[in-house]
Amino acid sequence: MGSVIMHNVVSVDGFIADENDEVGPLHDWYFNGDTRLTETGAGDGDVGYDHSEGGGGFKLSRVSAAYVQPVWDSIGVIVMGRRQFDLVNGWEGRPPAGDHVVVVSHRPKPEGWHPGAPYHFVEGVQAAIEKAQELAGDRVVAVSAGEVGGQVLAAGLVDEVAMDVAPVVFGSGRRFFGSFDGQQLLEDPHVVVQGNRVLHLRFEVRRR
Repeated sequence: MGSVIMHNVVSVDGFIADENDEVGPLHDWYFNGDTRLTETGAGDGDVGYDHSEGGGGFKLSRVSAAYVQPVWDSIGVIVMGRRQFDLVNGWEGRPPAGDHVVVVSHRPKPEGWHPGAPYHFVEGVQAAIEKAQELAGDRVVAVSAGEVGGQVLAAGLVDEVAMDVAPVVFGSGRRFFGSFDGQQLLEDPHVVVQGNRVLHLRFEVRRR
């Protein structure tokens, strides 16, 4: 069974978006380099649906690309909340990494929305992680940070926390850990990679 990793790009003060769900400069590092990031499962010269939203694909610094590409390639399933799904319209049915997406939601898939897309709508984080691990096998389950990520952490289901820290202070907005208000010790970071305008960090969750 693969690891469950909670991940997102985050501001120095712990926000993944502002109050209007705008990411501002958080994702600038995805476009400030000369090394293209290849979407998992894309063929040679084919990046499929352009998740960069800019039409030119992701171009990272060589250091960041060397870190991010194997991370993306290791993902089998993405777990996300309904809020994020609605904001990005489920990436038009094409996961940016992995083969499946599990959406934590009390509402079903929108009627007529990309009927062949490998998306699964599940109520509750426990059931969502169980479904994701079933689909992922020995590959990674990547949980998007935010409210759902915080709930998965609170349930004791996260193995590792991964943060791409951008040098910006938001002051308020959508928190990396959502409304999680407990205390959880992490191990010392086992990955510390300095990219261009981003710091990549990974922490294993310390088990009580």
